Amino acid sequence: MSDAKLEKIKITPRTLSKLRFNKDGLIPAIIQDAANKDVLMFAFMNLESIKRTLKLGKTCFWSRSRQEYWVKGLTSGHFQFVKSIAYDCDCDCLLIKVRQIGAACHTYKRSCFYRKIQ
Repeated sequence: MSDAKLEKIKITPRTLSKLRFNKDGLIPAIIQDAANKDVLMFAFMNLESIKRTLKLGKTCFWSRSRQEYWVKGLTSGHFQFVKSIAYDCDCDCLLIKVRQIGAACHTYKRSCFYRKIQ
């Protein structure tokens, strides 16, 4: 499916009310490549960043260090086009499948998970 024809991903108010945010109003989000299933990165979202992600069709996160929203790829051009959003059985973690453009990691690696424990 091309990004131009990306179906609107809808999360109902009822679904949003099920999500369990931490004391800071955040929920972890695991970002996965929709095509090859590689785990690309991990970030935090809050209710507003989830809404922005749904509206844009691109991932939007909450930066704990900068205390601001950021759309992945806005400065680098390495956008993540959202294909699906799921939440886990405890309703406290998101899995967002994307079409990744370029690198997902700020180190310009494809995935943030490039280091292995020996």
